[in-house]
Amino acid sequence: MLYYLAAVLYVLACFLLMMVILLQQGKGGDLASAFGGGGGCQTAFGARSGATVLTRATTVLAILFLVGALTLNILAQRGPGSVVGGRAAPAPAGAPAPVLPTGAKPAVPAPAAQQQAPATPAPQSQPAQPAPQP
Repeated sequence: MLYYLAAVLYVLACFLLMMVILLQQGKGGDLASAFGGGGGCQTAFGARSGATVLTRATTVLAILFLVGALTLNILAQRGPGSVVGGRAAPAPAGAPAPVLPTGAKPAVPAPAAQQQAPATPAPQSQPAQPAPQP
């Protein structure tokens, strides 16, 4: 239950982080500023002004993103374990059959290859006779 709550909060933080990043304005990386033509108000007062609400929200959501990823990883490792965790390993093909207690039946029937062959041999077909020659 805790894992699913953390996963929902993590996805919500991811969507909010995407929205906040997309809402922010660029920092003057235009083609005109690359050739010295972007001499506006941003350049006179510096390219970076004080931290706005969006930049602070980006920082907080980025921290939540990283902490959420680590939390989900830790919660996933503490899960119920393997799907086949309680089952015994299968015996190799050439291994002898396990010894069962008296009166116990095997859980799996023996394969057809290990069953005994029939006592009477199968009838063989006669070879074809050659055709008479003229």
